[in-house]
Amino acid sequence: MKKEEWILPYMKQNARLFVLVIFLGAVTIFSAAFLMFTSGFLISKAATRPENILLIYVPIVAVRTFGIARSVSRYVERLVGHHIILKIVSDMRVRLYNMLEPGALMLRSRFRTGDMLGILSEDIEHLQDAFLKTIFPAISALLLYAVSVIALGFFSVPFAILLALYLFVLVVLFPVVSLLVTRAKNAKLKSGRNVLYSRLTDAVMGVSDWMFSGRRHAFIDSYEKEEYDWFELERKKQRFTRWRDFAAQCFVAGLILLMLFWTAGQHADGELAKTMIAAFVLVVFPLTEAFLPLSDALGEVPGYQDSIKRMNKVAPQPEAPLTKSASEPRLDLQDVTLSFRDVVFSYDNSSQVLNRFSFTLRQGEKMALLGRSGSGKSTSLALIEGALKPDSGSVTLNGVETALLKDQVADAVAVLNQKPHLFDTSILNNIRLGNGEASDEDVRRAAKQVKLHDYIESLPDGYHTSVQETGIRFSGGERQRIALARILLQDTPIIILDEPTVGLDPITERELMETVFEVLKGKTILWITHHLAGVEAADKIVFLENGKTEMEGTHEELLAANERYRRLYHLDVPVK
Repeated sequence: MKKEEWILPYMKQNARLFVLVIFLGAVTIFSAAFLMFTSGFLISKAATRPENILLIYVPIVAVRTFGIARSVSRYVERLVGHHIILKIVSDMRVRLYNMLEPGALMLRSRFRTGDMLGILSEDIEHLQDAFLKTIFPAISALLLYAVSVIALGFFSVPFAILLALYLFVLVVLFPVVSLLVTRAKNAKLKSGRNVLYSRLTDAVMGVSDWMFSGRRHAFIDSYEKEEYDWFELERKKQRFTRWRDFAAQCFVAGLILLMLFWTAGQHADGELAKTMIAAFVLVVFPLTEAFLPLSDALGEVPGYQDSIKRMNKVAPQPEAPLTKSASEPRLDLQDVTLSFRDVVFSYDNSSQVLNRFSFTLRQGEKMALLGRSGSGKSTSLALIEGALKPDSGSVTLNGVETALLKDQVADAVAVLNQKPHLFDTSILNNIRLGNGEASDEDVRRAAKQVKLHDYIESLPDGYHTSVQETGIRFSGGERQRIALARILLQDTPIIILDEPTVGLDPITERELMETVFEVLKGKTILWITHHLAGVEAADKIVFLENGKTEMEGTHEELLAANERYRRLYHLDVPVK
């Protein structure tokens, strides 16, 4: 499936059900039309006091039949149609997830949070309207248009041609004009809504900054102005829609007069019984009800196109495939060596983040990777996880590039992040995420290792205590210990500590790092940090600056031989 195709592939996959829905839609419209036709005939015939009751009874049965047929076919059409749409929307969500997942670690660098919310909350839902409000009604209406003209041709070919031209304005010209007029407005509305999403999301996330800076009123005023402009554009679109609908209704009134004039003329010429005049006039109403929504349906097409463009934006850019052997090697998880060899990496339209960066970390070694913000530490983590590929050089586990190892990277590498996510479930379940097959006793053993068992047991519900959304009932240090217990259950040979003590007070930071190094004995540890407190526990230290290795060695070596390192260390750890 090509990434730009979000409509046709799903129509092909569900072709039979699509045909069934369109057929049921046509049956519904035709049932409504014949209901009005037989009703008009019945009213006229009853007014003539027919000599035979069958002349009344048969139309009554027909009215009941078409009335029931309309309701049943409408119900089945909605049932089947919504079944298809729910299935398609589900497939779209899975497809969008598969597009996002490979680059999930770098989404924040490519998109603003508000943009992602717009895609996930609105665009997928918007595309379901493409089927329900545009594709199904449009095809049914065009089918009805063709059949109606052909059926009228059996009574009068000239009038059928005249009616075809008249209805062409309602079926084709009105929707096309509506499309052309609303295209720009829909695009602006969509763009403006996305801007409001982004502004509001940024404001919510940075509400404390707005409050402390004293500029909250300025933000509210600017936001309300943008919102007013958006609503004004919406009002202009609604005004156009009202005038268009009014013109369409006037056009329908003209069609009724045209039909009345023709049927009266046919009756005067003896070609049509007088009881058929009301039947032909009344049948106009259900037919035009199928044609009138076409303008709204086609007017939504630019919105669908905009949604598709935004969804395609999140697709990872195609890259040249790396050479891969026929049988992917399996990692020896008992002895894993992590290696960076002359790694060069840069983001689009930016300077190099890493410039021939190299290091080797063997099983059981502990390395501290230091550097200021933006020096390339987080990029190194993404390269190890295989989320990014170096421009040149290699990032390997046991000589195999991480980008080729896929799920094996997760078997070999675990990460303790700055803000580990805790789910709104029990402590037991949150720790067990590290290994779904772990027993309750395994979970308790891990909690004891990270020195959290006694605290958990002191809680009213013990290990079944809910951590609440994002773990708000626990302190930062306690959340990190729960995440560390997960990692113990995961039991990977390499552990990456991605600045896990950010935001913790010095005492909690020291106690957490002591626990980390104590429980992870024998594991390979890559500690990514921006300050030097506690780095003496590492076997070697690499200082990353401007994408290159600025300093490298053990703590003792650097402290003795490097004046800059000594000065930085004493700034973080003052001499007593």
